[in-house]
Amino acid sequence: ADIDDKNSDGISGKPNQVWSDIHQKVMLGRFGWKAGMPNINEQSQSASAGDMGISVPLHPKGSGECTEKQIRCQKAPDGNSPEYENLEAHSTINDLIVFYASNLAVPMRRNTESVLQGKKLFYENGCIGCHQPKFMTQKSSTHPEQSEQLIWPYTDLLLHDMGEGLADNRPESAATGNEWRTPPLWGIGLTETVNGHTLFLHDGRARNISEAILWHGGESEKSKQSFLKMNKKQRDQLIQFVESL
Repeated sequence: ADIDDKNSDGISGKPNQVWSDIHQKVMLGRFGWKAGMPNINEQSQSASAGDMGISVPLHPKGSGECTEKQIRCQKAPDGNSPEYENLEAHSTINDLIVFYASNLAVPMRRNTESVLQGKKLFYENGCIGCHQPKFMTQKSSTHPEQSEQLIWPYTDLLLHDMGEGLADNRPESAATGNEWRTPPLWGIGLTETVNGHTLFLHDGRARNISEAILWHGGESEKSKQSFLKMNKKQRDQLIQFVESL
């Protein structure tokens, strides 16, 4: 984190500080578009309730589809099971979802000479100012499969001002309406294979990686302008590198 940009590189990533319902304290936000969730468990339960309306341990009423005055709505049939904590996705189901999400592997890198040239351009272009390449995970006795692993997610998990063009004007904890968490890039090259599309950014406005780069502003304006000054071959090489992750 460098909130005040003390190194004068134009990048001032800051951590989000969010409330954890599980731990009942303020913690570092790491997941979600604005790093609004402190852990995979709360991120998963929030998605189950908010995105699908499924009741879970942290959100026993689901997403709150019914207001207090909508009595008929409240009495409508639901999927809650009295024998399973009176929830639709009880603790065991949620634990399985969290285990799966926590241990889902990323695809193997695909390296070619062109990709390596693109990597050089990616680094020289200043992209790693936010998309930090690698980290060593903490030592963990409870999760040995994740303990002390060298990972290459290409993110700093910090909030950055991405300019007015990408602003949603919606604050979330410490994040302002202009700030977004740096999205991890590992696995991005197989987006079409997995999801059937190549739409990027928080609202899917970018139809490909090139457009996503061109929407960068704010702290990433300098890197975007550098990308624009590259010749076509160089831009293609940089994109090929990103697609190899």
